[in-house]
Parts: sequence; structure tokens; C-alpha cells
Amino acid sequence: MTLLTSENIILFSFALIVIAFLYSSVGHGGASGYLALMSIFAFPISVMKPSALLLNLFVSSISFLFYYRNNYFKPKLFYPFAIASIPAAFIGGFITLDNAIYKIILGIVLVFAALRLFGVFNFKEKEEVKINLPSALVIGFAIGLLSGMLGIGGGIILSPILLFLGWASVKESAAVSSLFIFVNSFAGMLGFLLGGKVIPIESFYLVPIAVVGGMLGGFYGSGKFSNRTLKMVLGTVILMASVKLIFP
Repeated sequence: MTLLTSENIILFSFALIVIAFLYSSVGHGGASGYLALMSIFAFPISVMKPSALLLNLFVSSISFLFYYRNNYFKPKLFYPFAIASIPAAFIGGFITLDNAIYKIILGIVLVFAALRLFGVFNFKEKEEVKINLPSALVIGFAIGLLSGMLGIGGGIILSPILLFLGWASVKESAAVSSLFIFVNSFAGMLGFLLGGKVIPIESFYLVPIAVVGGMLGGFYGSGKFSNRTLKMVLGTVILMASVKLIFP
């Protein structure tokens, strides 16, 4: 793992709390943000993927509990996506991409994540439409496979799709996405471990830091919270990281 100076450790930890806070507040685990941050601080790819999955497990579960307690979770909306995404994420966890390919694909996903924070894909709520099962299964499988390969949970992709198709409200999409991220991250991590790889011990050091941000974000996000300035800053950071990955 890359060696950080004491100043960089403080900066990294602060940024990690902010990322966990913002992502948890909208029902996400934050993997795209963690990967962007680790990329900026020159973490090796062998550390990035398992670390992002591990942090996702903790932060997304915290976020889900807060949204669940506020009665935003709709099981019938969750199951069609999860049924297809869990085995796909497990398969994706087995797959080890070439470093150059991994960076390019991740960079593209991070561009999407940054644009989402900028509000490009923040679709307005529509009149609720009945979910289309075949479409949900296909979407779930595609997101799950990508999630397992990259070390993300897929919520950053699922949420705008739910809103665009009118299958959920903003709060409902956050609740479904948080659990969706958890199960995908778990399946991806299981595939990663069964593929003969190990989680670096340094990854566990990041968990308490992210949990602090995740708990605060889940608490405020499941209520009435919005901070556009912080989202703009985070979006800019993620966009910079994506450029660094695509054009090293």
C-alpha cells in the first residue's frame, strides 16, 4: 500500500468521512468516491477494489438501516434487481481485469458518478409506474457484473434508472439502492476471496473512518438533508480522478 505522510493521512481521512457522509445521505455506499480518492492518493489497484467493497458493506448497511426505519424500503422493488445482480456480482468478483482496462472502465464510471453529483442525472420524481420484471432482471444483471469487476455496489447507476423509469421516489430509490449495494458488495467480495485473493490489512483501518461519515449521512439523509456545495466539490474531485485514470 502507498505510504502516506502524516499530513496526507489527515487529508485522506477527512475526505473519506466527507465522501461516506454524502453518499450515505443518498442511500449509497460510496465506492465510486472511495475509488476516486484512492486513485488520487496513488493507492495500488490491488488495494483499491477490496477496500472499496469492504467500505461499501459497512456504509451501505448503515444507510439502509436509517432509510428502513423511516419506512422508505419497498421489498417488491428490490427483489427483481437483486435476484439477477447477486450472482452477476459474484462472477464479476472473480474477474481480474488488466490494470489499464480497469482504469479506463473505472474512469468512465467515475465520470458518470461525478455528473450524477452535479445533478445531470437527478431526474424528478414521476407518477409511479409498475416495475417491468424482465427489464429489471437485465438491468440488475448488468449492474451486478460491472459492480463485481470494479469493486462498486452499483447504486450510483441504479438510483437514476429507478427515478427515470418512474419506478420509485427519491427516498424509495435511496432505500432500495443501499440494500442493493450491500448485497452486490457482499457477493463481489465473496467472489474476490474465493478467487484466491485476500483483503489487505490496511483496508480494515479505513472502516472506522468511513463508518463515522456513514452514520452521520444516513441520519441526515433519511430526514431532510441537501448540501449542494459539498456535492459540487466532491463531483469535481471525482471528475479529476477519472481524468487521471483515463489519461495517466
